[in-house]
Amino acid sequence: MTDVAPSRLTPEDVETIRGVADDLQASVERVIVGKADVVRLALVALLCEGHILLEDVPGIGKTTLAKALAASLGCSFRRIQFTPDLMPSDITGIHYFDQKAQEFAFREGPLIAQIVLSDEINRATPRTQAALLEAMEERQLTVEGETTILPRPFLVIATQNPIELEGTFPLPEAQLDRFMLRLKLGYPDEDDEDKILERLEHSNPLEDLVPVVSAERLVEMATALRRLHVEPAVRRYAVRIVRETRNESAFELGASPRASLALFRAARAFAALSGRDYVLPDDVKAMAPHVLPHRLILSTQTRLRGRDVEDLVAEILERVPVPVEGDVATATTAAAGPGASESAAPPAESQAGGDSAWRPR
Repeated sequence: MTDVAPSRLTPEDVETIRGVADDLQASVERVIVGKADVVRLALVALLCEGHILLEDVPGIGKTTLAKALAASLGCSFRRIQFTPDLMPSDITGIHYFDQKAQEFAFREGPLIAQIVLSDEINRATPRTQAALLEAMEERQLTVEGETTILPRPFLVIATQNPIELEGTFPLPEAQLDRFMLRLKLGYPDEDDEDKILERLEHSNPLEDLVPVVSAERLVEMATALRRLHVEPAVRRYAVRIVRETRNESAFELGASPRASLALFRAARAFAALSGRDYVLPDDVKAMAPHVLPHRLILSTQTRLRGRDVEDLVAEILERVPVPVEGDVATATTAAAGPGASESAAPPAESQAGGDSAWRPR
């Protein structure tokens, strides 16, 4: 049987996805003021069915953003307040003996939901944090030998405070690697802060949010995004950026292949939200600062020098050559097979840095 390649995502399909994303963003921004870029990045993770780590100081609106996202989606939602005494069974669920039925039954934990807000995740013990690993990666839970498949979409939105470290347990690298994006809100400017006070003066707009997209529709869009066109040269560009983190002596640990996949998927979703049915190198470059830093470990010497992981990622992005239209021609000729002439490659339509060279051929 001959495999049939899936059809590419059309501009009309992309426009539909962008329209739904715009509605979601408008809903969330009724609550979150002046953080359109952060909300947009959160939507990228949603479309990729990826997990989000919100890391910032207290009172910025991390939990509010997570709640606003959940309220705008027609998905089941659970909130877990992580504390040092929280046990793994408190979030996964337990088997108990039902005296009335005279048999063991399973009581679901709050982790069995479509949107899970893990508030202050670094306050739980490593044992409880580890209970999330299987759920985040495999979309399933195993309790006493019985496996429960989690519903789609399944998204963990975790928050943590980077300054109150007393009594906290840093997330292990294996768990950090499972978060697609790490986002920071930052303080609002003066006008935005004044607008926050105005909106919350008489009521909380979070209470008035209604779902603008169903869970089924979100899954359909996430599946459709897999058909969005990516030139081989752009895909290779993402791989080279990730591999450069492994060659950088400032890092004790570089990014994993899971990071390459996350960067690739995030760039694809970012392109769709920008209204394009193809990915630009700039999409990869825009997503790298949010996909890579939390997966990297600085060496001891680098930490002593006071170097910042975000600055080092920026240096890598400057160092890795951005593919130009000639790379597209080379990839197209190679795909045509042995003996294909250079004339088989489509003519370059723009200078380096233009977007027309990356359109579907």
